[in-house]
Amino acid sequence: MSSPWYMGLVEAGRAIAARKLSSVELTTAMLERIAALDPKLHAYATVTADLALRQAKAADAEIAAGRARGPLHGVPIAVKDLCYSKGIPTGAGMAIHRDFRPDHDATVVIKLAEAGAVSLGKLQLTEGAFGAHHPEITRPVNPWRADAWTGVSSSGSGVATAAGLCFGSLGSDTGGSIRFPSTANGITGLKPTWGRVSRYAVFELAGSMDHVGPMTRSAIDAAAMLGVIAGADANDPTASPEPVPDYLAGIDGGVRGLRIGIDRTLMSVADADVLGVTEEAARVLGGLGARIVPVSVPSVDWIVAEWATLCAVEAAVAHEATFPSRADRYGPVLRGLLERGRSVDGLTISKIWTARQNFTGALTHLMRDIDLLLVPAMNRAAQTWAAMEASGREPKEIAARLRFTAPFDMSGSPTITLPGGFTASGMPIGFQLVGRHFDEALVLRAGHAYQGATDWHARRPPV
Repeated sequence: MSSPWYMGLVEAGRAIAARKLSSVELTTAMLERIAALDPKLHAYATVTADLALRQAKAADAEIAAGRARGPLHGVPIAVKDLCYSKGIPTGAGMAIHRDFRPDHDATVVIKLAEAGAVSLGKLQLTEGAFGAHHPEITRPVNPWRADAWTGVSSSGSGVATAAGLCFGSLGSDTGGSIRFPSTANGITGLKPTWGRVSRYAVFELAGSMDHVGPMTRSAIDAAAMLGVIAGADANDPTASPEPVPDYLAGIDGGVRGLRIGIDRTLMSVADADVLGVTEEAARVLGGLGARIVPVSVPSVDWIVAEWATLCAVEAAVAHEATFPSRADRYGPVLRGLLERGRSVDGLTISKIWTARQNFTGALTHLMRDIDLLLVPAMNRAAQTWAAMEASGREPKEIAARLRFTAPFDMSGSPTITLPGGFTASGMPIGFQLVGRHFDEALVLRAGHAYQGATDWHARRPPV
């Protein structure tokens, strides 16, 4: 195979299970590709080559003995470097934690290992999973174009998955950090319902909004990964005991008869490229038998404006052990967030929580009348780093950027981000489908149906 690194995750798992391809062969090919490309892409914070080869050999032996564990068995993946990995540096994008080696694994890391996945390493991210990379850490490079924004905070996960440096990865999302890198790098990202996936031993940004989820090249691959990492966890009381369905079992169910809502007033801040991709997605889904219906989403303006305040307060709590006592080791953007968080009064927090509950309730009522909601993933397509840095701290720009992401972190709703087209300059653009709480199966099914009718997710960057 000339390009094994661009096989689908499920496809690779099936080939390994059928012994048409060995995990060791595939892992070796991936490690060689990482060695060749990552010095310029900087997606990995740490490559665990020895561990990966040990796990690959074990997977081949188990499969040969008839003990296949499931769709991820023997498949090389990677995780965002805020998931604890026992004995392996876990820095969360922070200079202050550069040498931190946990004495235990995150639950999601344990679940991936129990599924037989092969761990290639830890993927780079912005400092503390907020909005900027630490000045001492080299930020990942978008494989489509070096000057293009990679999305934050799961930047390494987006780059590695798009460039064929892993078959799938884990990201986290507090305000858009699975969805921004997914649209910027042309991949599929699933933000599950809050509580669907354990957050135990995952560095917090804002605990009540942090979501851990898969970043892959297709909806079917995201379904396979979610099926492994989802579920209750005795170590995380916020991880839901809601039963975990077989997400792959119903993946071919299609969208015929589904009611998919679209709010064109909500979308009014998006640029022409983003609007075009979103409208084309509606046309494709309608052609597959879905009913596209106009809806009015509850107002997001105040929710978006106050997302940063709530994030700041919760982040200040998460960093209390090292901030402000070691403030000099923080970069300016995260430091500014934490300073803001420590200054917010209780009355303000109470108002935000009340508004959050009201918004979530209103959205829940809306979702009773539709099966899915179609929205853009970002307000602007294919931003460059220069453009983001020039406007990145402007309140109006921040609000416009978060308009399609932060509300669904506040509500805890599941969303899938899908590649839906390209700009005239060849940069990817994505859109989202939002579902009801714990209805990831339908979100994934609709994403798979869309990808069966289009090939945007099959396009590869020029690396």
